[in-house]
Amino acid sequence: MEIVANKFKSIRCTNVSNEQGAKFARLHNDSNVLALGADYLSVHDAICILRMWIATEFEGGRHLDRLKMIEEIEKENMK
Repeated sequence: MEIVANKFKSIRCTNVSNEQGAKFARLHNDSNVLALGADYLSVHDAICILRMWIATEFEGGRHLDRLKMIEEIEKENMK
């Protein structure tokens, strides 16, 4: 899911398996799509991960440079 989603311009999909991963996917990478592996997570864990991901806002700052680099790559390679 993550690999295909990231083929689309402006999508920053992340596949995480715990709340800490969800937090930093949003905090540092401004993830805007979440992929969760149903075979590897309980419903309870998936809900906790989703809640953390939704509740976390992008930190900005030094992480903006990474997003700008991603945007430049998209401009060059995605028509």
